[in-house]
Amino acid sequence: MKDSYNGVSVPSDGKPIEYRDGRFHVPDHPIIPFIEGDGTGRDIWRASRRIFDAAVEKVYGGKRRVAWFEVFAGEKAFNRFRDWLPQDTVDAIREFRIAIKGPLTTPVGGGIRSLNVALRQILDLYACVRPVRYYPGVPSPVLHPERMNVVIYRENTEDVYAGIEWKSGTPEAKKLIHFLNSEMLRGTGRSIVEDSGMGIKPISPANTKRLVRRAIQHAIEKERKIVTLVHKGNIMKYTEGAFRDWGYELATEEFREQIVTERESWILGNKDRDPQLSVESNAAMIEPGYEQATEEFQKKICGEVQRTLAAIYESHGRGKWKSKIMVNDRIADSVFQQVLTRADEYQVFATPNLNGDYVSDACAAQVGGLGMAPGANIGDGYGVFEATHGTAPKYADRDVINPSSVMLSGVMMFDFMGWPEVAHLIEAGMERTIQSKRVTYDLERLMTGAVKLSTSEYATAIIDNMQSLATMAR
Repeated sequence: MKDSYNGVSVPSDGKPIEYRDGRFHVPDHPIIPFIEGDGTGRDIWRASRRIFDAAVEKVYGGKRRVAWFEVFAGEKAFNRFRDWLPQDTVDAIREFRIAIKGPLTTPVGGGIRSLNVALRQILDLYACVRPVRYYPGVPSPVLHPERMNVVIYRENTEDVYAGIEWKSGTPEAKKLIHFLNSEMLRGTGRSIVEDSGMGIKPISPANTKRLVRRAIQHAIEKERKIVTLVHKGNIMKYTEGAFRDWGYELATEEFREQIVTERESWILGNKDRDPQLSVESNAAMIEPGYEQATEEFQKKICGEVQRTLAAIYESHGRGKWKSKIMVNDRIADSVFQQVLTRADEYQVFATPNLNGDYVSDACAAQVGGLGMAPGANIGDGYGVFEATHGTAPKYADRDVINPSSVMLSGVMMFDFMGWPEVAHLIEAGMERTIQSKRVTYDLERLMTGAVKLSTSEYATAIIDNMQSLATMAR
Protein backbone atom coordinates (compact mmCIF):
# COMPACT_ATOMS: atom_id res chain seq x y z
CA MET A 1 0.00 0.00 0.00
CA LYS A 2 1.28 3.44 -0.96
CA ASP A 3 1.44 6.28 1.57
CA SER A 4 -0.49 8.66 -0.70
CA TYR A 5 -2.51 8.80 -3.90
CA ASN A 6 -2.88 11.92 -6.03
CA GLY A 7 -0.71 13.66 -3.42
CA VAL A 8 -3.19 12.98 -0.60
CA SER A 9 -1.96 10.96 2.38
CA VAL A 10 -3.76 7.74 3.20
CA PRO A 11 -5.61 8.09 6.55
CA SER A 12 -3.30 6.83 9.28
CA ASP A 13 -6.22 5.90 11.54
CA GLY A 14 -7.78 3.44 9.10
CA LYS A 15 -7.06 -0.01 7.67
CA PRO A 16 -7.68 -1.45 4.21
CA ILE A 17 -10.58 -3.78 3.52
CA GLU A 18 -9.26 -7.20 2.50
CA TYR A 19 -10.72 -9.80 0.15
CA ARG A 20 -9.85 -13.42 0.84
CA ASP A 21 -11.43 -16.72 -0.15
CA GLY A 22 -14.22 -14.94 -1.98
CA ARG A 23 -15.21 -12.76 1.00
CA PHE A 24 -14.61 -9.20 2.15
CA HIS A 25 -12.97 -8.76 5.55
CA VAL A 26 -13.85 -5.32 6.90
CA PRO A 27 -11.89 -3.82 9.83
CA ASP A 28 -13.55 -1.58 12.41
CA HIS A 29 -11.99 1.53 10.83
CA PRO A 30 -12.04 0.80 7.08
CA ILE A 31 -10.43 3.19 4.63
CA ILE A 32 -13.07 4.00 2.02
CA PRO A 33 -12.15 6.16 -0.98
CA PHE A 34 -14.76 8.65 -2.13
CA ILE A 35 -15.11 10.77 -5.26
CA GLU A 36 -17.04 13.89 -4.39
CA GLY A 37 -18.51 14.26 -7.88
CA ASP A 38 -19.02 17.18 -10.22
CA GLY A 39 -21.72 19.84 -10.22
CA THR A 40 -24.24 19.07 -7.50
CA GLY A 41 -21.99 16.26 -6.31
CA ARG A 42 -20.34 18.65 -3.89
CA ASP A 43 -23.60 19.44 -2.08
CA ILE A 44 -25.00 15.93 -2.00
CA TRP A 45 -21.73 14.35 -0.90
CA ARG A 46 -21.35 16.75 2.06
CA ALA A 47 -24.90 15.99 3.17
CA SER A 48 -24.57 12.23 2.69
CA ARG A 49 -21.26 12.00 4.52
CA ARG A 50 -22.79 13.73 7.55
CA ILE A 51 -25.59 11.16 7.54
CA PHE A 52 -23.18 8.24 7.13
CA ASP A 53 -20.95 9.33 10.00
CA ALA A 54 -23.90 10.05 12.28
CA ALA A 55 -25.44 6.63 11.58
CA VAL A 56 -22.19 4.76 12.23
CA GLU A 57 -21.67 6.68 15.47
CA LYS A 58 -25.24 6.04 16.65
CA VAL A 59 -25.10 2.31 15.87
CA TYR A 60 -21.60 1.50 17.10
CA GLY A 61 -20.93 4.23 19.66
CA GLY A 62 -17.40 4.92 18.44
CA LYS A 63 -16.30 1.28 18.18
CA ARG A 64 -16.47 1.52 14.41
CA ARG A 65 -16.15 4.40 12.01
CA VAL A 66 -15.17 5.06 8.41
CA ALA A 67 -11.78 6.58 7.54
CA TRP A 68 -12.82 8.54 4.44
CA PHE A 69 -10.16 9.10 1.78
CA GLU A 70 -10.77 11.51 -1.08
CA VAL A 71 -9.66 10.48 -4.57
CA PHE A 72 -10.30 12.39 -7.76
CA ALA A 73 -12.11 11.99 -11.07
CA GLY A 74 -14.03 14.27 -13.39
CA GLU A 75 -13.70 18.05 -13.41
CA LYS A 76 -11.92 18.26 -10.06
CA ALA A 77 -9.30 15.80 -11.27
CA PHE A 78 -8.89 17.57 -14.60
CA ASN A 79 -8.49 20.96 -12.96
CA ARG A 80 -5.81 19.61 -10.60
CA PHE A 81 -3.99 17.07 -12.75
CA ARG A 82 -5.13 17.68 -16.35
CA ASP A 83 -6.44 14.13 -16.26
CA TRP A 84 -10.11 13.13 -16.07
CA LEU A 85 -9.35 9.81 -14.39
CA PRO A 86 -5.87 9.72 -12.80
CA GLN A 87 -4.18 6.35 -12.47
CA ASP A 88 -3.73 6.98 -8.74
CA THR A 89 -7.51 7.10 -8.35
CA VAL A 90 -7.92 3.74 -10.06
CA ASP A 91 -5.05 2.32 -7.99
CA ALA A 92 -6.57 3.57 -4.73
CA ILE A 93 -9.96 2.01 -5.46
CA ARG A 94 -8.21 -1.22 -6.43
CA GLU A 95 -6.18 -1.14 -3.19
CA PHE A 96 -9.02 -0.32 -0.81
CA ARG A 97 -11.67 -2.35 -2.72
CA ILE A 98 -14.86 -0.51 -1.73
CA ALA A 99 -15.53 3.09 -2.77
CA ILE A 100 -18.41 5.53 -3.22
CA LYS A 101 -18.84 8.37 -5.69
CA GLY A 102 -21.07 11.23 -6.70
CA PRO A 103 -22.11 12.02 -10.28
CA LEU A 104 -19.35 12.70 -12.78
CA THR A 105 -19.18 14.86 -15.89
CA THR A 106 -18.76 13.08 -19.20
CA PRO A 107 -15.85 14.83 -20.98
CA VAL A 108 -16.74 16.60 -24.22
CA GLY A 109 -14.68 15.62 -27.26
CA GLY A 110 -12.25 12.74 -27.64
CA GLY A 111 -10.75 10.42 -25.05
CA ILE A 112 -12.92 8.77 -22.39
CA ARG A 113 -16.54 8.61 -23.55
CA SER A 114 -17.81 8.12 -19.98
CA LEU A 115 -15.88 8.14 -16.73
CA ASN A 116 -18.46 5.85 -15.16
CA VAL A 117 -18.13 3.30 -17.96
CA ALA A 118 -14.33 3.63 -17.85
CA LEU A 119 -14.20 2.78 -14.13
CA ARG A 120 -16.47 -0.22 -14.68
CA GLN A 121 -14.34 -1.57 -17.48
CA ILE A 122 -10.93 -0.88 -15.91
CA LEU A 123 -11.88 -2.61 -12.63
CA ASP A 124 -14.11 -5.22 -14.32
CA LEU A 125 -17.11 -4.14 -12.25
CA TYR A 126 -19.35 -6.40 -14.26
CA ALA A 127 -22.59 -6.16 -12.28
CA CYS A 128 -24.48 -2.87 -12.09
CA VAL A 129 -26.89 -3.35 -9.18
CA ARG A 130 -29.92 -1.07 -8.95
CA PRO A 131 -32.48 -1.66 -6.18
CA VAL A 132 -35.73 0.21 -6.75
CA ARG A 133 -38.39 0.37 -4.05
CA TYR A 134 -41.07 2.75 -2.89
CA TYR A 135 -40.70 4.83 0.26
CA PRO A 136 -44.10 5.82 1.71
CA GLY A 137 -44.89 9.47 1.16
CA VAL A 138 -42.81 9.91 -2.00
CA PRO A 139 -44.99 11.34 -4.80
CA SER A 140 -45.46 8.96 -7.72
CA PRO A 141 -47.10 9.12 -11.18
CA VAL A 142 -48.60 5.62 -10.76
CA LEU A 143 -51.57 4.48 -8.69
CA HIS A 144 -49.82 1.75 -6.71
CA PRO A 145 -46.10 2.61 -6.36
CA GLU A 146 -45.89 0.37 -3.27
CA ARG A 147 -45.93 -2.62 -5.64
CA MET A 148 -42.47 -1.70 -6.88
CA ASN A 149 -39.68 -3.50 -5.01
CA VAL A 150 -37.11 -4.92 -7.40
CA VAL A 151 -33.36 -5.30 -7.74
CA ILE A 152 -31.88 -5.03 -11.23
CA TYR A 153 -28.63 -6.82 -12.08
CA ARG A 154 -27.39 -5.24 -15.29
CA GLU A 155 -24.36 -6.61 -17.13
CA ASN A 156 -21.82 -3.81 -17.14
CA THR A 157 -19.03 -4.65 -19.59
CA GLU A 158 -20.57 -5.90 -22.85
CA ASP A 159 -23.46 -5.17 -25.23
CA VAL A 160 -23.47 -1.78 -26.95
CA TYR A 161 -21.79 -0.22 -23.89
CA ALA A 162 -18.59 -2.00 -24.88
CA GLY A 163 -18.12 1.14 -27.00
CA ILE A 164 -16.95 -0.67 -30.14
CA GLU A 165 -18.21 1.57 -32.91
CA TRP A 166 -17.09 3.60 -35.91
CA LYS A 167 -18.41 6.89 -37.24
CA SER A 168 -20.22 7.07 -40.57
CA GLY A 169 -17.86 7.69 -43.48
CA THR A 170 -14.63 6.79 -41.68
CA PRO A 171 -12.20 4.35 -43.30
CA GLU A 172 -12.81 1.90 -40.44
CA ALA A 173 -16.58 1.96 -40.94
CA LYS A 174 -16.22 1.56 -44.69
CA LYS A 175 -13.81 -1.34 -44.24
CA LEU A 176 -16.16 -3.16 -41.91
CA ILE A 177 -19.19 -2.53 -44.14
CA HIS A 178 -17.31 -3.79 -47.19
CA PHE A 179 -16.29 -6.97 -45.34
CA LEU A 180 -19.81 -7.64 -44.12
CA ASN A 181 -21.46 -6.92 -47.46
CA SER A 182 -18.94 -8.83 -49.57
CA GLU A 183 -18.28 -11.77 -47.22
CA MET A 184 -20.78 -12.29 -44.42
CA LEU A 185 -23.94 -11.12 -46.23
CA ARG A 186 -23.08 -12.26 -49.73
CA GLY A 187 -25.93 -14.18 -51.28
CA THR A 188 -28.43 -13.31 -48.50
CA GLY A 189 -30.18 -10.50 -50.33
CA ARG A 190 -29.28 -8.17 -47.49
CA SER A 191 -26.68 -5.42 -47.28
CA ILE A 192 -25.65 -2.54 -45.06
CA VAL A 193 -26.05 1.00 -46.37
CA GLU A 194 -22.59 2.24 -47.33
CA ASP A 195 -22.60 5.42 -45.23
CA SER A 196 -23.82 3.74 -42.02
CA GLY A 197 -22.22 4.28 -38.65
CA MET A 198 -21.27 0.87 -37.25
CA GLY A 199 -21.34 -0.66 -33.80
CA ILE A 200 -20.58 -4.11 -32.40
CA LYS A 201 -22.77 -5.77 -29.75
CA PRO A 202 -20.75 -8.52 -28.01
CA ILE A 203 -22.47 -10.78 -25.46
CA SER A 204 -20.51 -13.77 -24.16
CA PRO A 205 -21.44 -16.88 -22.16
CA ALA A 206 -18.82 -16.28 -19.44
CA ASN A 207 -19.85 -12.70 -18.74
CA THR A 208 -23.55 -13.51 -18.93
CA LYS A 209 -23.20 -16.37 -16.47
CA ARG A 210 -21.27 -14.44 -13.85
CA LEU A 211 -23.94 -11.74 -13.93
CA VAL A 212 -26.82 -14.21 -13.63
CA ARG A 213 -24.93 -16.04 -10.87
CA ARG A 214 -24.86 -12.84 -8.78
CA ALA A 215 -28.56 -12.24 -9.40
CA ILE A 216 -29.50 -15.72 -8.21
CA GLN A 217 -27.15 -15.52 -5.23
CA HIS A 218 -28.86 -12.27 -4.24
CA ALA A 219 -32.26 -13.96 -4.48
CA ILE A 220 -31.07 -16.78 -2.23
CA GLU A 221 -29.45 -14.47 0.35
CA LYS A 222 -32.39 -12.03 0.49
CA GLU A 223 -35.07 -14.73 0.24
CA ARG A 224 -36.50 -13.41 -3.01
CA LYS A 225 -38.58 -15.85 -5.04
CA ILE A 226 -38.38 -14.71 -8.68
CA VAL A 227 -35.40 -14.02 -10.98
CA THR A 228 -36.34 -12.74 -14.44
CA LEU A 229 -33.99 -12.75 -17.44
CA VAL A 230 -34.80 -9.70 -19.60
CA HIS A 231 -33.86 -9.87 -23.28
CA LYS A 232 -34.90 -9.11 -26.86
CA GLY A 233 -34.10 -12.64 -28.00
CA ASN A 234 -37.09 -12.87 -30.30
CA ILE A 235 -35.18 -10.55 -32.66
CA MET A 236 -31.49 -10.75 -31.62
CA LYS A 237 -31.33 -14.51 -31.28
CA TYR A 238 -27.55 -14.97 -31.02
CA THR A 239 -26.83 -12.15 -28.58
CA GLU A 240 -29.85 -11.42 -26.37
CA GLY A 241 -31.44 -14.78 -27.11
CA ALA A 242 -28.16 -16.37 -26.11
CA PHE A 243 -28.14 -14.28 -22.91
CA ARG A 244 -31.44 -15.92 -22.01
CA ASP A 245 -30.21 -19.42 -22.89
CA TRP A 246 -26.91 -19.03 -21.00
CA GLY A 247 -28.82 -17.63 -18.01
CA TYR A 248 -31.02 -20.71 -17.84
CA GLU A 249 -27.99 -22.93 -18.33
CA LEU A 250 -26.18 -21.35 -15.40
CA ALA A 251 -29.28 -21.51 -13.20
CA THR A 252 -29.89 -25.23 -13.77
CA GLU A 253 -26.22 -26.23 -13.60
CA GLU A 254 -25.18 -24.34 -10.47
CA PHE A 255 -28.41 -23.84 -8.51
CA ARG A 256 -30.39 -26.94 -9.35
CA GLU A 257 -31.66 -27.57 -5.82
CA GLN A 258 -32.68 -23.96 -5.22
CA ILE A 259 -34.42 -23.08 -8.50
CA VAL A 260 -37.07 -24.15 -10.94
CA THR A 261 -37.50 -22.61 -14.37
CA GLU A 262 -40.93 -21.38 -15.34
CA ARG A 263 -41.20 -23.95 -18.11
CA GLU A 264 -40.17 -26.74 -15.74
CA SER A 265 -42.87 -25.56 -13.32
CA TRP A 266 -45.49 -26.04 -16.04
CA ILE A 267 -44.33 -29.58 -16.70
CA LEU A 268 -44.17 -30.45 -13.00
CA GLY A 269 -47.48 -28.77 -12.24
CA ASN A 270 -49.22 -30.66 -15.04
CA LYS A 271 -47.85 -33.94 -13.71
CA ASP A 272 -48.83 -33.03 -10.12
CA ARG A 273 -52.42 -32.38 -11.16
CA ASP A 274 -52.68 -35.60 -13.18
CA PRO A 275 -50.12 -38.29 -12.29
CA GLN A 276 -51.37 -40.38 -15.23
CA LEU A 277 -50.80 -37.57 -17.75
CA SER A 278 -48.98 -38.79 -20.86
CA VAL A 279 -45.78 -37.15 -22.05
CA GLU A 280 -47.51 -36.11 -25.27
CA SER A 281 -50.40 -34.47 -23.45
CA ASN A 282 -48.00 -32.66 -21.12
CA ALA A 283 -46.03 -31.44 -24.13
CA ALA A 284 -49.18 -30.13 -25.79
CA MET A 285 -50.06 -28.21 -22.61
CA ILE A 286 -46.73 -26.36 -22.39
CA GLU A 287 -46.18 -25.59 -26.08
CA PRO A 288 -48.71 -23.44 -28.00
CA GLY A 289 -49.27 -24.83 -31.49
CA TYR A 290 -47.95 -28.26 -30.55
CA GLU A 291 -50.76 -30.08 -32.39
CA GLN A 292 -50.00 -28.26 -35.65
CA ALA A 293 -46.20 -28.60 -35.37
CA THR A 294 -44.04 -30.98 -37.36
CA GLU A 295 -43.38 -34.46 -36.04
CA GLU A 296 -39.74 -33.55 -35.48
CA PHE A 297 -40.71 -30.54 -33.34
CA GLN A 298 -43.23 -32.59 -31.36
CA LYS A 299 -40.52 -35.16 -30.59
CA LYS A 300 -38.27 -32.34 -29.37
CA ILE A 301 -40.90 -31.05 -26.92
CA CYS A 302 -41.71 -34.58 -25.72
CA GLY A 303 -38.02 -35.12 -25.10
CA GLU A 304 -37.92 -31.94 -23.01
CA VAL A 305 -40.83 -33.19 -20.90
CA GLN A 306 -39.26 -36.62 -20.41
CA ARG A 307 -35.86 -35.19 -19.43
CA THR A 308 -37.40 -32.75 -16.96
CA LEU A 309 -39.49 -35.38 -15.21
CA ALA A 310 -36.62 -37.84 -15.09
CA ALA A 311 -34.17 -35.27 -13.76
CA ILE A 312 -36.14 -33.34 -11.15
CA TYR A 313 -39.57 -34.80 -10.46
CA GLU A 314 -38.24 -36.60 -7.42
CA SER A 315 -36.64 -33.45 -5.98
CA HIS A 316 -39.04 -30.80 -7.32
CA GLY A 317 -42.32 -32.62 -8.00
CA ARG A 318 -45.42 -33.09 -5.84
CA GLY A 319 -45.58 -29.37 -5.19
CA LYS A 320 -42.01 -29.02 -3.93
CA TRP A 321 -41.18 -26.76 -6.90
CA LYS A 322 -43.47 -24.09 -5.40
CA SER A 323 -40.92 -23.41 -2.64
CA LYS A 324 -38.06 -22.93 -5.12
CA ILE A 325 -36.83 -19.69 -6.69
CA MET A 326 -38.63 -19.25 -10.02
CA VAL A 327 -36.30 -18.36 -12.91
CA ASN A 328 -38.23 -17.04 -15.88
CA ASP A 329 -37.62 -14.75 -18.83
CA ARG A 330 -39.46 -11.85 -20.44
CA ILE A 331 -39.06 -9.86 -23.64
CA ALA A 332 -37.65 -6.40 -22.87
CA ASP A 333 -40.48 -4.32 -24.33
CA SER A 334 -43.01 -6.42 -22.43
CA VAL A 335 -41.13 -5.77 -19.17
CA PHE A 336 -41.24 -1.99 -19.72
CA GLN A 337 -45.02 -2.25 -19.85
CA GLN A 338 -45.37 -4.73 -17.00
CA VAL A 339 -43.28 -2.79 -14.48
CA LEU A 340 -46.03 -0.17 -14.81
CA THR A 341 -49.01 -2.51 -14.65
CA ARG A 342 -47.81 -5.58 -12.70
CA ALA A 343 -44.70 -4.52 -10.80
CA ASP A 344 -45.39 -6.87 -7.89
CA GLU A 345 -44.87 -9.88 -10.18
CA TYR A 346 -41.13 -9.12 -10.39
CA GLN A 347 -38.39 -9.18 -7.77
CA VAL A 348 -34.92 -9.64 -9.30
CA PHE A 349 -34.02 -8.82 -12.90
CA ALA A 350 -30.90 -9.98 -14.77
CA THR A 351 -30.37 -8.04 -17.98
CA PRO A 352 -27.87 -7.21 -20.71
CA ASN A 353 -26.41 -3.72 -20.49
CA LEU A 354 -28.73 -1.57 -22.58
CA ASN A 355 -31.97 -3.21 -21.42
CA GLY A 356 -30.85 -2.79 -17.83
CA ASP A 357 -30.25 0.91 -18.35
CA TYR A 358 -33.77 1.38 -19.66
CA VAL A 359 -35.50 -0.83 -17.09
CA SER A 360 -33.67 0.81 -14.16
CA ASP A 361 -34.83 4.29 -15.10
CA ALA A 362 -38.35 3.14 -15.97
CA CYS A 363 -38.68 1.61 -12.50
CA ALA A 364 -37.08 4.57 -10.73
CA ALA A 365 -39.50 6.99 -12.40
CA GLN A 366 -42.36 5.39 -10.45
CA VAL A 367 -40.83 5.88 -7.01
CA GLY A 368 -39.41 9.40 -7.00
CA GLY A 369 -37.08 9.43 -9.99
CA LEU A 370 -33.31 9.22 -10.21
CA GLY A 371 -32.92 11.47 -7.16
CA MET A 372 -34.15 8.49 -5.12
CA ALA A 373 -32.29 5.80 -7.09
CA PRO A 374 -29.11 4.22 -5.65
CA GLY A 375 -26.66 2.09 -7.56
CA ALA A 376 -23.56 -0.06 -7.26
CA ASN A 377 -20.99 -1.53 -9.61
CA ILE A 378 -19.73 -4.85 -8.30
CA GLY A 379 -16.89 -7.10 -9.42
CA ASP A 380 -15.05 -10.00 -7.87
CA GLY A 381 -13.40 -8.32 -4.90
CA TYR A 382 -14.51 -4.76 -5.67
CA GLY A 383 -17.54 -2.54 -5.14
CA VAL A 384 -18.06 1.06 -6.26
CA PHE A 385 -21.31 2.66 -5.09
CA GLU A 386 -22.67 5.70 -6.89
CA ALA A 387 -25.36 8.26 -7.50
CA THR A 388 -27.31 7.24 -10.60
CA HIS A 389 -28.28 10.74 -11.76
CA GLY A 390 -26.29 13.42 -13.58
CA THR A 391 -24.34 16.40 -12.32
CA ALA A 392 -27.04 19.11 -12.92
CA PRO A 393 -24.38 21.87 -13.02
CA LYS A 394 -26.93 24.73 -13.01
CA TYR A 395 -27.87 23.70 -9.46
CA ALA A 396 -24.28 23.26 -8.25
CA ASP A 397 -23.39 24.85 -4.89
CA ARG A 398 -26.97 26.07 -4.36
CA ASP A 399 -27.74 23.56 -1.58
CA VAL A 400 -31.04 22.48 -3.13
CA ILE A 401 -30.57 18.99 -4.63
CA ASN A 402 -31.98 15.80 -3.13
CA PRO A 403 -29.01 13.76 -1.80
CA SER A 404 -31.01 10.52 -1.51
CA SER A 405 -29.36 8.78 -4.46
CA VAL A 406 -25.88 9.00 -2.90
CA MET A 407 -27.31 8.41 0.58
CA LEU A 408 -29.12 5.23 -0.48
CA SER A 409 -26.03 4.10 -2.37
CA GLY A 410 -24.33 4.37 1.02
CA VAL A 411 -27.10 2.20 2.45
CA MET A 412 -26.18 -0.40 -0.17
CA MET A 413 -22.50 0.01 0.66
CA PHE A 414 -22.92 -0.51 4.40
CA ASP A 415 -25.07 -3.56 3.80
CA PHE A 416 -22.44 -4.87 1.38
CA MET A 417 -19.75 -4.31 4.03
CA GLY A 418 -21.65 -6.32 6.60
CA TRP A 419 -22.83 -3.29 8.61
CA PRO A 420 -26.59 -3.78 8.05
CA GLU A 421 -27.58 -1.97 11.25
CA VAL A 422 -26.15 1.25 9.79
CA ALA A 423 -27.94 0.69 6.50
CA HIS A 424 -31.23 0.11 8.27
CA LEU A 425 -30.93 3.21 10.47
CA ILE A 426 -30.19 5.51 7.53
CA GLU A 427 -33.10 4.13 5.54
CA ALA A 428 -35.46 4.37 8.51
CA GLY A 429 -34.37 7.96 9.22
CA MET A 430 -35.01 8.93 5.60
CA GLU A 431 -38.42 7.24 5.57
CA ARG A 432 -39.52 9.09 8.71
CA THR A 433 -38.31 12.41 7.29
CA ILE A 434 -40.24 11.91 4.05
CA GLN A 435 -43.38 10.85 5.90
CA SER A 436 -43.18 14.05 7.95
CA LYS A 437 -43.17 15.94 4.63
CA ARG A 438 -39.85 17.69 5.23
CA VAL A 439 -38.15 17.24 1.88
CA THR A 440 -36.05 18.88 -0.83
CA TYR A 441 -37.71 20.89 -3.61
CA ASP A 442 -38.01 18.02 -6.13
CA LEU A 443 -40.40 16.20 -3.78
CA GLU A 444 -41.91 19.24 -2.05
CA ARG A 445 -43.38 20.64 -5.29
CA LEU A 446 -45.34 17.40 -5.75
CA MET A 447 -46.52 16.96 -2.14
CA THR A 448 -49.46 18.76 -0.52
CA GLY A 449 -48.51 20.51 2.71
CA ALA A 450 -44.78 19.71 2.50
CA VAL A 451 -41.99 21.89 3.87
CA LYS A 452 -39.16 22.61 1.44
CA LEU A 453 -35.70 22.00 2.90
CA SER A 454 -32.26 22.66 1.51
CA THR A 455 -29.89 19.77 0.92
CA SER A 456 -28.12 20.40 4.20
CA GLU A 457 -31.37 20.91 6.13
CA TYR A 458 -32.72 17.64 4.76
CA ALA A 459 -29.57 15.87 6.00
CA THR A 460 -30.03 17.45 9.43
CA ALA A 461 -33.67 16.31 9.55
CA ILE A 462 -32.64 12.75 8.71
CA ILE A 463 -29.92 12.79 11.38
CA ASP A 464 -32.45 14.07 13.95
CA ASN A 465 -34.85 11.29 13.03
CA MET A 466 -32.08 8.70 13.23
CA GLN A 467 -31.33 9.94 16.73
CA SER A 468 -34.98 9.54 17.71
CA LEU A 469 -35.15 6.06 16.23
CA ALA A 470 -31.91 5.01 17.93
CA THR A 471 -33.22 6.30 21.27
CA MET A 472 -36.50 4.42 20.85
CA ALA A 473 -34.62 1.23 20.00
CA ARG A 474 -32.70 1.45 23.29
